[in-house]
Amino acid sequence: MGLISGVLALLFGGGRNAVRETVEIYRENAESRAERATELQSQAMTQFGREFVVPQKGLFDRVMDGVNRLPRPALALGTLGLFVAAMVDPLWFAERMQGIALVPEPLWWLLGVIVSFYFGARHQSKMQDFQRDIGAAMQRLPTVMGNIETVRVMRSDSPGVADPGPDANLIQNASRPDANPALTDWRKLRGL
Repeated sequence: MGLISGVLALLFGGGRNAVRETVEIYRENAESRAERATELQSQAMTQFGREFVVPQKGLFDRVMDGVNRLPRPALALGTLGLFVAAMVDPLWFAERMQGIALVPEPLWWLLGVIVSFYFGARHQSKMQDFQRDIGAAMQRLPTVMGNIETVRVMRSDSPGVADPGPDANLIQNASRPDANPALTDWRKLRGL
């Protein structure tokens, strides 16, 4: 019995485990690996947390951040507002669009520069095509002015706007129903 306890004391005695130490040379200790991984993850999360700490901002910085967030929603909501305005009051909208056709070319260039710097790069060829279209619209100035006058005359509050005038044929055609050959054939089949 003394021999066995001596061998066991040699292998496992003195607070050491020779078998475990020998095996750990060839295979990593799973418990130690988990402890190291937990420590590594904890340190990484602490470092990431420090990177995302926002320093206290002053009033000016907060106001400027708010101002920088306004243009995109304002343009999006303004565009949707134009669609609503076109549906609610088409004549008012048509007058405003005729006015936009009269904006001078340098102002369109300035607007294009501001928008391109704010929202990113723009394709120069598309912008030049747009400017050519604006130039063509400027050549239609007399037509635009005539259209504005026509639109103003068509307002619903203008007296006599729906009057067909002395056109008696128009009045008769509007009050007489159209011929329906299918209905006539159906009536013949039913004996009506």
